[in-house]
Amino acid sequence: MAERISRFTAGLGAFVLLASVAGCGSGEGGKPPSAAERSGDLTVWLTVDAQESWPDLVTTVNARFNKKYPKIKVKVQYQQWTSKNQKIDAALAGREVPDVVEMGNSETTNYIVNGAFATVDPAKFDHSAEWLGALNDSCRMDGKTYCVPYYVGARVGIYRTDLLKQAGVDHAPRTYPELLADLDKLKQKFGAADKNFSAFYMPGRYWYAAMAFVKDAGGEMAVKKDGRWHGALSSPASVAGLKAWKSLLDAYYVGDRSKDNGDEPAVVGQGRVGMFYGNTWEAKAATDSRSGGDPKLRGRFATFAFPGPSGKLLPPFLGGSTLAIPAKSRSQDLAGEWIGMFTDRTAQRRLIAADTLPNNTAQLREVAAGGVNGPAAQAAERGWVTPLAPGWGAVEKSNILPEMLQDIATGKQSVQDAARAADRRIDGVINEN
Repeated sequence: MAERISRFTAGLGAFVLLASVAGCGSGEGGKPPSAAERSGDLTVWLTVDAQESWPDLVTTVNARFNKKYPKIKVKVQYQQWTSKNQKIDAALAGREVPDVVEMGNSETTNYIVNGAFATVDPAKFDHSAEWLGALNDSCRMDGKTYCVPYYVGARVGIYRTDLLKQAGVDHAPRTYPELLADLDKLKQKFGAADKNFSAFYMPGRYWYAAMAFVKDAGGEMAVKKDGRWHGALSSPASVAGLKAWKSLLDAYYVGDRSKDNGDEPAVVGQGRVGMFYGNTWEAKAATDSRSGGDPKLRGRFATFAFPGPSGKLLPPFLGGSTLAIPAKSRSQDLAGEWIGMFTDRTAQRRLIAADTLPNNTAQLREVAAGGVNGPAAQAAERGWVTPLAPGWGAVEKSNILPEMLQDIATGKQSVQDAARAADRRIDGVINEN
């Protein structure tokens, strides 16, 4: 990814200047055209989430935009997450670029470092002073802002209400000791008769979950010192978090320790799991045959804010999206206005209605506490994002974290030894862009 981006950055400055002049246009007498006179296309690349979950929001925002700019045609194109970045890289290397692109909040740093995105003024966007840190931080570098937070999701605890009740528990755990006590009861009640029953589902390569325990213990995946990033998984705090994670896995998970959580809803849907840690949508997916779940389990799952060993809520990874304007866009002002409408407080309420968390802390209070996403809203303010280092994408592509966790989970290496080895591997790629 970085190599492809770097090919076009060298000549970017002159082209951006030319494009900005060319995109202004003029009306009668050399005056800039009015909003009603502006014409042309505005190309927006969103992921399929918008198409599948809130298509009405896209339609409404386009209609609002066209009231002001009736001659501008908004062309929304939906991209798959798996191929999106490859398409963006190819477009950015040429001259015909989309005007708005959706990015995952852990994807932005390398693009910002390479000059791919134009700066934006946060003051022009609703609730920018309350943007969630894990989204806001991923959009900023050297005091400038390069993208706008869109939406976010946070992992929570999900449990079988019927199984917990049969084990003699009438409410979700509120503290870590309560969590362990409830898991003990589930294990005793169902695990004795079924050797494949997991009181808690926690596959060995599930790094989003394991890193939440690292964060809860005050540890980090990587830290920046003297201008360079370094792996930090072998620090005392990080090791403590990894040991807490492994302890939970050892006590309550029965299953393959060398797999990840990619098929979590399907596994949970088999009916041999009491609790798991996941995205709120996975509660529904576990009852949907299209994702391998069991429709007979509908109405038997509920969510709770997952308590951490620290005594506070376990800090969840905030997986979310941002919206950026490519530096080569000829319509940066129009792109900014469209993004402003698509992320304003009214639009955020539509996302909340779709069981998605808003981009700001102020509207987290609008998420129904008793709804499926209420616990996620509780935990979101403790949320985190992966290190904003230029080479973090390479860290993920190298599978450093899952391979470390598999070695720990299977007993191939001690926590300390596996963490040290992972730090050495992280140091080798994290500063490259």
